[in-house]
Amino acid sequence: MSARTYSVPDISCDHCKKSIEAEVGKLGDIDSVNVDVATKTVLVEGAATDEAIRAAIEEAGYDVEGAAVVG
Repeated sequence: MSARTYSVPDISCDHCKKSIEAEVGKLGDIDSVNVDVATKTVLVEGAATDEAIRAAIEEAGYDVEGAAVVG
């Protein structure tokens, strides 16, 4: 399992959080998704590819500005 954090500067509210969590949660190989509205980040744990996660965040209507592997 890997964990990655994505910087998503357009996150501003609980609706954003729910939209991103729902879209990323549809992917296979996802163990958890945690959107932090205050820091405008998305922490994803699981084996899904970086490309699939980015595409899901974009499908929810948000641009990914950066990503980092955690741990």
